[in-house]
Amino acid sequence: MMMEFNLTLLFIFLLFGLLLLVLNIVTSIWSYRDSRRKGKSPEFAILVLLGTLFFPVIGLIVYLIIRNDM
Repeated sequence: MMMEFNLTLLFIFLLFGLLLLVLNIVTSIWSYRDSRRKGKSPEFAILVLLGTLFFPVIGLIVYLIIRNDM
């Protein structure tokens, strides 16, 4: 009984982690495409991509703040 609960909990945590990873990748791709669509240089777009990929929440917030200022 306890083993089934542990496996179910492990499965839920793995599914949640996979969902967060997919969400991180999707938001990183969106921010890259958005910066290219706004006419930014390819170097800036790659910097945005890396920032949002490695620092998901903070990178996305920073990008959303500076995207209309530049």
